[in-house]
Amino acid sequence: MDTKNIRNFSIIAHIDHGKSTLADRMLEETHTIEKRKMKEQVLDSMELERERGITIKLAPVRMVYELQAASYQLNLIDTPGHIDFSYEVSRSLKAVEGAVLLVDATQGIQAQTITTLHMAQELGLVIIPAVSKIDSPRARTEEVKKEIAEFLNCSLGSIMGVSGKTGEGVDILLQEIVRHIPSPTSLDQKGLQALVFDFEYSPHRGIVVYTRAFNGEIKKGDQLIFSETKERFDVIEVGIFTPSEKPVDVLKSGEIGYIITGIKNFTQAVVGDTVTSFKNPLPALSGYQDPAPVVWASLYPESQDNFKDLKNALARLKLSDFSLSFNEEQSPTLGRGFRCGFLGMLHLEIITERLQREFGLLLVVTTPSIVYEILHKGTRQAEVIYSPSLFPDHGSYATAREPWVLIHIITPERYLGDIMQTLYNHEAIVGDSVSFGSGRIKIDAEMPLRELIRNFFDELKRVSSGFASFSYEQGDMKEADVVRLDVLVAEEIVPAFSQVIPRARIYDEAKKIVKRLHAVLPRQLFAVKIQARGLGKIISSETLSALKKNVTGHLYGGDITRKRKLWEKQKKGKKKLKERGKVDIPHDVFLKMIKND
Repeated sequence: MDTKNIRNFSIIAHIDHGKSTLADRMLEETHTIEKRKMKEQVLDSMELERERGITIKLAPVRMVYELQAASYQLNLIDTPGHIDFSYEVSRSLKAVEGAVLLVDATQGIQAQTITTLHMAQELGLVIIPAVSKIDSPRARTEEVKKEIAEFLNCSLGSIMGVSGKTGEGVDILLQEIVRHIPSPTSLDQKGLQALVFDFEYSPHRGIVVYTRAFNGEIKKGDQLIFSETKERFDVIEVGIFTPSEKPVDVLKSGEIGYIITGIKNFTQAVVGDTVTSFKNPLPALSGYQDPAPVVWASLYPESQDNFKDLKNALARLKLSDFSLSFNEEQSPTLGRGFRCGFLGMLHLEIITERLQREFGLLLVVTTPSIVYEILHKGTRQAEVIYSPSLFPDHGSYATAREPWVLIHIITPERYLGDIMQTLYNHEAIVGDSVSFGSGRIKIDAEMPLRELIRNFFDELKRVSSGFASFSYEQGDMKEADVVRLDVLVAEEIVPAFSQVIPRARIYDEAKKIVKRLHAVLPRQLFAVKIQARGLGKIISSETLSALKKNVTGHLYGGDITRKRKLWEKQKKGKKKLKERGKVDIPHDVFLKMIKND
């Protein structure tokens, strides 16, 4: 197909604004998938995506659309809407020329929509605005169109109205994509340049590269090389996504598809790298910045025999999720494990669930934390602390610094008071507040990153009845008044439960964590003391009573002294167990503690 008839685009939207449903209707409208084979969220192939009703991984698909006796190749890259997976969005936007901005007619523009839109505008993409869910009884279609028109400074007539449920307006939207999104332009260099925007791995086929060709073409048997890693390979197969993989003879400039490389070494694949000809290499295309982890947590296998399995599993996940980072570490009590970096709490939860489901691993997950910079007394060199258990004792360092984030909230006015109180409770510094139309307000604020991961999102949803939305971006490092809180079980520190928290909240947090652990820890054959220690002393303590066993149940009648002897023997046995016994904490207890259940 001629390059002038190719259109590469993404759909950008807030979570649950109907993006995946609209993609389903596009696939139907273009007859890419037969109706009898259609199912909801057809591009969400991961089990977790279908369960949760959200998109986690970007997914490319090619459609052929007929308009005025001409055929057009439409390459859509479906992207996630949740803030934790914004890096997936940035990767897809780099491979396209335009984007459909989809806004829910019942909710209007949300904070994350603005963040993603700015990302697309910075890349110079053509934006086609559209309002979804226009068939809903709660739709405020005209109101939301005015909101978008004011925000984008565009005419009302340029904003499409669509329904992913009924298919209304989908054909008109496809026509607008053909008319307004530009066709790909070649970089006018002789040779091959193809941008790598994703991977998958197969034990039989090796690394499968998802790529957008900017120059030249790719055929089976070509000798290619990765610009960054310098790994050379022969192309085993090239193909397109329909949305399943379909081999083709050639992948031309402007097209999106896949390359089967046969490379079995995980480390040779880098998202953002450039694939070029081995014999006539061209310079690398501008790729992506490395994503900066927001949340850190340590993952340990429940059995140390599974350490290598965990290492391989993390390497496999990183191949398709470049935002995941991990480094090996050693714990005195938990053994060998990995310190992992995530883009948010949902990202952490998804990764741990995938490790358990897809790889059958039982894990111990430590309390999520952030990075601190410690300046020790008498030195000018800052030490970076990733793990709460390694945070120095109170009074042993000069200063501590922590990362802050800039947050943006859009909320109906009626929830403003409760949201302000929530921001105050999370140590936020509120900045500008401006009216955003339809009785809504946009609030800008600064907040310590540690407060953002302390259930801020859940609390915001609760106090706003789910109507508020927010997005965030990295801010500066600022001085922090924080201390380490340790948890002791049977008088032994459990590093996985250690936390770094504000000094002002240490007493409340100590009581809370002891009470929560007391509720989820299984009872032992002996009484177990659960304690929280901070500021050099025990702050909170509870005792988990021992399991009771009726040692005299088999006796029938007889002298009471026989029963007393058995009771005394049981008492001495429990005392010995308490002195020598060690508490094995099941992995589900760690998971319950991390989720604050």
